[in-house]
Amino acid sequence: MKTIAITIEESTIRHIDRILAGENSPGKNRSQIIREAVARYLASLDREAEESRERDIFHRQRTLLKKQAEALIQDQVKS
Repeated sequence: MKTIAITIEESTIRHIDRILAGENSPGKNRSQIIREAVARYLASLDREAEESRERDIFHRQRTLLKKQAEALIQDQVKS
């Protein structure tokens, strides 16, 4: 792990502190909360990028996929 310095809005720090001071506190400190938030954000960016790639693939292959689906349905009707 590496230590870095970041600037965060005071309202965000107060929000974190309220969560940590609350009855249902996750039992962590500011650094842990921020590390987890950044990790979750990066994971969501990765998911969004993957979903975008998949949408592009489906879009490019939609004609082929439609033909394959129609052929599959026809095979099922014959059975």
